[in-house]
Amino acid sequence: MPICHLDDVDLHYEVVGEGQPLLFIHGLGSRGSAWELQVPDFADRYQVIVLDVRGHGESSKPAGPYSVRLFAADTVGLLNALGIGSAHVVGISMGGMIGLQLALDHPEAVRSLVVVNSGAEFVVRNLRQRVQVWQRFMIVRLLGMRKMGEVLSGRLFPKPEQEELRAEFVERWAENDPRAYLASMRAIIGWSVADRLGDIGCPTMVIASDNDYTPVAEKQAIVDQIAGAELVVIEDARHAVTAEQPEQFNAVLDGFLAGTQMNSVL
Repeated sequence: MPICHLDDVDLHYEVVGEGQPLLFIHGLGSRGSAWELQVPDFADRYQVIVLDVRGHGESSKPAGPYSVRLFAADTVGLLNALGIGSAHVVGISMGGMIGLQLALDHPEAVRSLVVVNSGAEFVVRNLRQRVQVWQRFMIVRLLGMRKMGEVLSGRLFPKPEQEELRAEFVERWAENDPRAYLASMRAIIGWSVADRLGDIGCPTMVIASDNDYTPVAEKQAIVDQIAGAELVVIEDARHAVTAEQPEQFNAVLDGFLAGTQMNSVL
């Protein structure tokens, strides 16, 4: 079990394959192994790196506060420790936030950026959003992580034929440490880089599910502010598109990465 020892945290990671570095960053309450449907498809052409973000999976869970900027600093610390100067970065949900922060704070570390079902900010602006955040905190505190997983699984995988995906999601979610999960929740609440998107200079793609929590228009707003960025919408998919529609997702990602490499040669 490879562990990277940084100042105040031990990050669990895995490296598979050879080629240009390709870093996958998971979302809130997840772990690096959630990319299991992507890693085999890319490890024959890339040096694939997955990590457990601070407070998640097998990484250590120091007391908070956490922040998205701290998560990004941890990530570049891991890349430096591995002797990787820059990587293609793919992040879903909270991982997309980390990817955006990484591209802004450490642009030299990001060859290209793929942001999946994420946004440039998580700012509570109205009563409905406030209630949604409050509900998640209350469910975790009063009913536990398994119950939170049960609630989320029905939203992520609502189809009858997705029963196996729902059950697997609940079991993985129940493994989360509640304290570290809530610290990570607090890390993203109020976070925003919306006014800095124009500073991102690397090739960028935003992938959106048509039935994600937030509308496609919000992802388009990100693309509109990043020079040369592109938006791809995957149909009949929800927030966990990498598990729900892995073949479509992998094909979209593969095409983007191939294009960035071709452009670098020209």
